[in-house]
Amino acid sequence: MAMRVVRAVRALNTVTVVRRSVQECSLVWRVCLVRSFATGSQLLSSALKFTDKHEWISVENGIGTVGISKFAQDSLGDVVYCSLSEVGKKLSKMEEFGTLESVKAVSELYSPLTGEVTEINGALADNPGLVNKSCYEEGWLIKMTVDNPSELDDLMSEDAYEKYIKALDD
Repeated sequence: MAMRVVRAVRALNTVTVVRRSVQECSLVWRVCLVRSFATGSQLLSSALKFTDKHEWISVENGIGTVGISKFAQDSLGDVVYCSLSEVGKKLSKMEEFGTLESVKAVSELYSPLTGEVTEINGALADNPGLVNKSCYEEGWLIKMTVDNPSELDDLMSEDAYEKYIKALDD
């Protein structure tokens, strides 16, 4: 799939007209949308769901990728250490699964959903600053199964989260 994305993006930069399927065009559009971080109220993608503790989750094929929001990483400052649950750990919704230490504070991390940790971001062991540099992409924390997909309904959409953090500033 990655090669299809690369080919599709390269095609955008060429003068040659190539017939593309609707699916490929849709994929290119989504890649461009997710890559356009924008400023202000747009964070990333409407597929992200947020907790009131500032974790986000994106679910694909029953596996959720979890990280912290830009608001959270801005509040923390430079992250210098990351401690995460082991692969195989079963988590309940809002159960602590780790901590982030920054030059300012230590922050607990809470699971947005019930499930089992399937992967941790090993890159954070050597480079915890990825959380600051790219909190929605390279700075993700864990991947987990989603045992109860209906729990997603309890989380905030991007727009609702944006309103939530604005209310915190007031």
